[in-house]
Amino acid sequence: MERATKRTGVKRRSGRKAIMLVALAIACSLLVTACGGERPESGGNASGKPVTLKIEVFDRGNSPAGSSVTNNYLTRYAQDNFGTPNNIKLEYVPVPRSEEVKKLNVLMASGGDVPDIVFTYDSGTFYRYAQQGGLADLGELLDEHGPNLKAFLGEETLAYGRVYGKQYALPAKRSHLGKYASFIRQDWLDALGLPVPQTTEELYETLKAFKEKDPGRTGGKTIPLGMTIAPAQYEPLIWSFIKPVTEEQRYTLTQQLGSRDYPILLPGFKDALQFMNKLYNEGLISPDFGLDKDKTKLNEDVSKGLVGFFSEDDMNPFYADGVYATLQKNVPGAKLSAVDVYTNEEGKHPKPEYAPIGMYIMIPKSSERAVEAIRYLDWMASGDHLFHMQNGVEGENYTLQDGIPVMIANPSEEAKNRLYNQGDMAIISNGKQLGDPDKNVEAYVLGMPEAYQEETRRALTISRTDTIKPVLFDKPIEAQAKYGTSLLEKFNEIFVRTTMVKPEQFESTYETMMKDYMASGGQAILDERTEAYREMTE
Repeated sequence: MERATKRTGVKRRSGRKAIMLVALAIACSLLVTACGGERPESGGNASGKPVTLKIEVFDRGNSPAGSSVTNNYLTRYAQDNFGTPNNIKLEYVPVPRSEEVKKLNVLMASGGDVPDIVFTYDSGTFYRYAQQGGLADLGELLDEHGPNLKAFLGEETLAYGRVYGKQYALPAKRSHLGKYASFIRQDWLDALGLPVPQTTEELYETLKAFKEKDPGRTGGKTIPLGMTIAPAQYEPLIWSFIKPVTEEQRYTLTQQLGSRDYPILLPGFKDALQFMNKLYNEGLISPDFGLDKDKTKLNEDVSKGLVGFFSEDDMNPFYADGVYATLQKNVPGAKLSAVDVYTNEEGKHPKPEYAPIGMYIMIPKSSERAVEAIRYLDWMASGDHLFHMQNGVEGENYTLQDGIPVMIANPSEEAKNRLYNQGDMAIISNGKQLGDPDKNVEAYVLGMPEAYQEETRRALTISRTDTIKPVLFDKPIEAQAKYGTSLLEKFNEIFVRTTMVKPEQFESTYETMMKDYMASGGQAILDERTEAYREMTE
C-alpha cells in the first residue's frame, strides 16, 4: 500500500549546485520523498537502536505441542517481517483470557511492567483507564505513523476509541455487523399449505395455525414461537414495535445496560410487551422461557422438532454441530428457512446491529515505545500481512474461490497449528477482513456445511437489513456503569412478568415495575444522557 512520505529539503548555497544535487540524491535514497523512493514498511524504530516492544496476548490454554502463545508461527512471522527488519524485539506478554480485566488492572497498576500494547473487550475498563489518565493520546501518533491503520479502521470504528475528543484507543474493526435473523419450519408451512409470513400480523396467524393443527405431529407439544431471555430471541420482536423517533429521543431515551442498547423508554416498548403477553396467554410461546437464560431449553426444543419459529444469532443454526443438523437427524424431512418477519409501522424489519468494533487496543501513557507500537499495528494493516495472519498459507490452510479464502476442511497438523491463535494475534480485526463487507459475509458462508450455505447466506443478508446502529456518546455515561448490571436484571424481570401475567393484570404490573426501574437508576441514566446530548449538540 502507498505509504505516507517525508520531504527532505537541502538548503541551497550559492555556487554549490552540484553539492546540493548530491545531497538531495542521498536523501532520496534514505527517505521516502518526492523523488519516488519507498520507505520500509514500518519506518524503523525511532532511535535506530535495538528496542523491545511488549505486546499483550491472550492465553487460552490451547497451544498445540511445541508452541506457546509467546512462541508460535504467528509470533515468528511478526518478528521476521516487522521486528527484525526494524531492529525491534517483539516480546509477547500472556494474559489468561478468563481473567483479562483482572490481570490487566494489575499490569496497568504496575507502571513500568505494563506492555506497550494492551487491550480489553470491556468498554467500562477502557473508559476508566481513559478518565484516570492512564492512556496515551494516540491522535497525532496515528496521523504520523499509522496511515494504513487509520485507513483500515475508518472513522466509524475510530470514533468508539475517543473520550472527550481524544483518541485513547484504537478499536479493532468488526468484519460483520449483522446480529439476528429468524427461522421458520418450512416443512410445517408446506404441510399446511401456508405461505411464508411477511409481517408480524401474518406471523401471529401462522403461529395459531401451528398450535391448532400441529403439523409436526408433536402430540400437543408444539411450541409455535421459541423464546428465551437471551437477547437473540427477544430483541428482533421488541425493536419491531418501537416507533419512529427523533435523534434526541434516540440518544436520551435509549438506555445502555452492559454492551447493548435497550429501548425501555422509547415509544412502542410497552406495545411489544403487550404483544408478548398476548402470545403467552394464548399458549404460543415457550412456557418456561423466563428460566432459559442460555438458550439450552430452546436448542433442545428446536432439535426435537417442537418449535415452529424462533429468532437467533444469524448463523447459529447452521453450524456443522448446530441445532439444524441435530433437528434433521431427529426429524427426517425437517426444513428451516431463514425469514425476516417482524415488521414495524413503516413496513421495515428493524433489528439491532453490532457496534463496528471488537476489542479496545490501548497504549499506556507510561510506555516509551508508543511510536513502535503504532508502527507495529500499522504494519499489520499494510500489504497482505493481516490476510496472511488470518488465513495462513494458500494450498495448506486455504484455497481461493472467487478471491475468497476457503479454509481446507482437513489441513495437516502443521497447517492447523499455524492458525490456532490467529484471532488473538491479528488484533486489529474482529473477524476476517477481505476489504469488502459482502466478501466478508461470503467468507462466512463458504465456511459452513455446503448443504446449509444458501440458507446461511439468506440469514446473513437478513441480519444486515434495516439495522439499528448503537447510540454513541463522546463521553462515558457514569450512571450506566453504576446501575447497568442491576437494571439489566430488572429489565429481564419486567420482560418476564409482564408477559406471564393475566391480560387484565398487564397494565398495573407494567406501571409498578417501570416505576421501580426508574427509581433504581433508570431516571439517573435518563437525566445524564439528556445532559450529555445537550452538551454534544450545543
